Amino acid sequence: MAWHALEFTGFLHFTVNTFTDKEWGYGDEEPSLFHPEAFDADALLAPLAQAGMRAVILTCKHHDGFCLWPTKTTDHSIFHSPWRGGKGDMVREISQAAARRKMKFGVYLSPWDRNNAAYGSAEYIKIYRAQLSELLTNYGPIFEVWHDGANGGDGFYGGAREKRTIDKNTYYDWPRTWEMIRAMQPDAVVFSDVGPDVRWVGNERGIAGDPCWATFDPVGEKGGPASPGNVDTKESGTGQRHASHWLPAECDVSIRPGWFWHAAENARVKKPSQLASLYYQSVGRGATFLLNVPPNRQGLVGVEDAASLRAFGAYLNATFAQNLAAKAKTDSSHVRGNDKQFGPAHLLDGRADTYWATDDSVTDATVTFDLGRPVKFNLIRLREAIQFGQRVDGFTIQRWQNDAWEPLAKATGIGPRRILKLDSPVIASRLRLSIDRASASPALTEFAVFSEAALA
Repeated sequence: MAWHALEFTGFLHFTVNTFTDKEWGYGDEEPSLFHPEAFDADALLAPLAQAGMRAVILTCKHHDGFCLWPTKTTDHSIFHSPWRGGKGDMVREISQAAARRKMKFGVYLSPWDRNNAAYGSAEYIKIYRAQLSELLTNYGPIFEVWHDGANGGDGFYGGAREKRTIDKNTYYDWPRTWEMIRAMQPDAVVFSDVGPDVRWVGNERGIAGDPCWATFDPVGEKGGPASPGNVDTKESGTGQRHASHWLPAECDVSIRPGWFWHAAENARVKKPSQLASLYYQSVGRGATFLLNVPPNRQGLVGVEDAASLRAFGAYLNATFAQNLAAKAKTDSSHVRGNDKQFGPAHLLDGRADTYWATDDSVTDATVTFDLGRPVKFNLIRLREAIQFGQRVDGFTIQRWQNDAWEPLAKATGIGPRRILKLDSPVIASRLRLSIDRASASPALTEFAVFSEAALA
């Protein structure tokens, strides 16, 4: 529930790749390459917070194996870099800066390690778990642990310079690793292609399916059991209605063409309008929007990236500052037990812990909203009380026009949130929400309409 409430989070891809102009390091890079001379964790996170991100995930170790903290497991770490005279700890500085900004902090630890000589053997699994243990016990609360699906291939491997393949289903013994995470950080969600808590949306474009069901039962690429790096992604974007696992989607995408900073991409930073489009296709479909903002060689957010983030944050603040239906008079066809604590007014009170609900036997119902005046808007946001699951299968939004109810929008699921963007602004003084189909009695916590702000 806490993870769903975050909605918009940040990714920081940062390692020796930033200094070698690569996307995937081979593992033979010298630690001396890593020297972000102007690094300032507070300055780095400021543009992310201004954009409205509520959490940040750091690539503590990418596939090249270079660790951004002074780990005891390998010499291939920040300890042997010139940054902070070899006495720095980037994980600590960023986690502490996040805490100062009341942003949650998460860790990405690549299962694949192209530097480590033990990769492919049982010994490496001990090393990987020791690294995970260091990250989960020394840096305060962790909200998310991120496992990449890239596993095995060619690498340096301590000088062997060869290709190593592993059985993705068995090599890592993921269930045991996940048990370890639960013990050390019980409030953390675990992300991978297959969860076990949060699933990959199946693309790196930042776009969820429509609809995007929170439930999903992953299978392997060729059928059978699935594992990180081995999953049939055909339905990862949409999920599956009535699947047995609650595995909501996370939509990861970079603000640049690449995941790491490259000077050649400075002119190709996504514009605020592009970020807004991605927001509606991720957050607006009930998923979480994970936007990568790679630090540059100074250890800061690039000027171009920061400008786009500021403008996007201003757009979000201006757009969603006021629910234009907040003072409406409400009426509904059904109220659970005719009890006011389940009445439709709770759709407008701005609280996540109250909701409108119907009796168990009622799976189609309507709520009307008398706005008291003509209101111009083009965005509609709804939220289900997802502590009871995802119940709505189809709904319609209508306005009273020419003495009749006129459809404005129609969609399937709602889930944690659903934002509908109309083709053009409309004016209405009365609106009606019609739950047309539901798999159980509906329980909704929000109905809101907004007028979209202009994009800078």
